[in-house]
Amino acid sequence: MSAIAEELPEQPDFLWHNPSPKKSYDVVIIGGGGHGLATAYYLAKNHGITNIAILERGWLAGGNMARNTTIIRSNYLWDESAAIYEYSMKLWEGLQEELDYDFLFSQRGVMNLAHTLQEVRDSQRRVFANQLNGIDASWIEPDEIKELCPPLNTSDDIRYPIMGATWQPRGGIAKHDHVAWAFARACDRMGVDIIQGCEVTGIVKDAGRVTGVETTQGRINAGSVGMAAAGRSSLLAEMAGFRLPIQSHPLQALVSELHEPVHPTVVMSNHVHVYVSQAHKGELVMGAGVDSYNGYGNRGSFHIIEEQMAAAVELFPIFARAHVLRTWGGIVDVTLDASPIVSRTPFDNLYVNCGWGTGGFKGLPAAGYTFAHTIATGEAHPLNAPYSLDRFTTGALIDEHGAAAVAH
Repeated sequence: MSAIAEELPEQPDFLWHNPSPKKSYDVVIIGGGGHGLATAYYLAKNHGITNIAILERGWLAGGNMARNTTIIRSNYLWDESAAIYEYSMKLWEGLQEELDYDFLFSQRGVMNLAHTLQEVRDSQRRVFANQLNGIDASWIEPDEIKELCPPLNTSDDIRYPIMGATWQPRGGIAKHDHVAWAFARACDRMGVDIIQGCEVTGIVKDAGRVTGVETTQGRINAGSVGMAAAGRSSLLAEMAGFRLPIQSHPLQALVSELHEPVHPTVVMSNHVHVYVSQAHKGELVMGAGVDSYNGYGNRGSFHIIEEQMAAAVELFPIFARAHVLRTWGGIVDVTLDASPIVSRTPFDNLYVNCGWGTGGFKGLPAAGYTFAHTIATGEAHPLNAPYSLDRFTTGALIDEHGAAAVAH
């Protein structure tokens, strides 16, 4: 086993209880992933609302929370995006101490490679915009890239030579399951009910107001209902009687067997469709682009993995003899402008948090913080006000396709 695996902390036998649902709650959160847990945490911590149920159809954090590549950064292009993702970054930086739980937050830096002159221009524009918003972004040349990440092939005689990269030193990774456990333990201590194996089968309404949910464990009445179900959000919205402007796609990732530490940072390339980091245990963690078809299955096509491997080996020739240990797929929910929805819905007492695409993990703390504010007050927080549903009718879109990630 890798030497860095020894850094992993010991876990207690259990971190939260498994109660049966009560007949009613002040707030029901649909989705026991990172966003649902963070929302419940901030509802309790910031707004004093503790009569909360988190309903999870499977097991806690078994959806996208367990199926992402855990990259954290805030270097998005537009002011609205920079504001919410940078606020999320600042929350990340204090969250381990706040939750009293080591989830291995590692600010090892994130670089996004440019392989064409147009990518250089677009990336430098984003760096300048980031700097105006106070984000620690800079542009680095190939010699600096090689110094920061020695295994990366920066030679000129490859198919897609690296012409430079954006660099955010405060970016990095965290151990996703530990993040979920940290929030779950904090929620449990504050009296939140975390109910696993409880699938929502219907939204209960009365005169245009949502009053509860039907579940596989019976009806649960609620003062407010928050949907935080990522890729399955459109199915929930359809139950309620409205449509969300999102598409759900399979998104795959994989890990290698364990290696000694060889890859010191996070490298992303939109052009060759891959992003690579090394986990704390030593696995190489690699993500790719989405499967182009829509679907709700946690699996994708083999050719995506094949193309992903070809791209990774092109950037990192020393990984050519590494073995793939396992692959997995999640459901990524993508909006028309590659920005999230954190908003009221057409129905009173029903709120939605979705459409984060590949930004869900990095935006997790701010998503929970602002979504809790919206549920508790009925009004948008200044950070999530631009991310309302009505922007798709007003045209006030926040187009982040360039900065979002390879999956958009």
